[in-house]
Amino acid sequence: MSTGRLVVGVTGASGAIYAQRFLIQATKHWNEIYLILSEQAIQVAATELGVAPKRENFSTKDWLGQDYPQIKLLDSKNYFTPPASGSFRHDGMVIVPCSMGSAGRIAHGISDDLLTRSADVCLKERRNLVLVPREMPMNVIMLRNLTTLAEAGATILPAAPAWYYKPQTVEELADTVVARILQSLGIEQDLMKQWQAE
Repeated sequence: MSTGRLVVGVTGASGAIYAQRFLIQATKHWNEIYLILSEQAIQVAATELGVAPKRENFSTKDWLGQDYPQIKLLDSKNYFTPPASGSFRHDGMVIVPCSMGSAGRIAHGISDDLLTRSADVCLKERRNLVLVPREMPMNVIMLRNLTTLAEAGATILPAAPAWYYKPQTVEELADTVVARILQSLGIEQDLMKQWQAE
């Protein structure tokens, strides 16, 4: 049963467009979105998108195109927030994009900020945890960390866009990944049709 709540983490991996496009879609399906941004995520968004969220006087308007009041920015160093506790019920957590450093810390139980703590809570409570890595090539350490996370119950969903839908824009290409994230959370999405489905 849905709680109407979702936790979203954004790290400093390349691929800020995936976070941007996913958050816009997530607002259609969840009433409360708890957003955790790393400092590097803000820097990468500014570099890749030309716009980035600001911690002070937080607003989604410049970054996402309009105000989304259901998105609540959390302090990444404050553990006295709902997602840090297993008693807080929500529908899961998406880390998009997910850096290999963040994946490594989560895989080894190193909860050194709110993002990694929230992910740790998802694993221990058996809740959905979707990691969207965007890295290549991967060394054996990265692969082992992702395997450890998959064995612990996380969904590893690489940012590998689908070309067979013949996307016409960069946004449409990114949305092929966003659609799969939504599906992994059990959401009926309309960004991408089911392949060969009647």
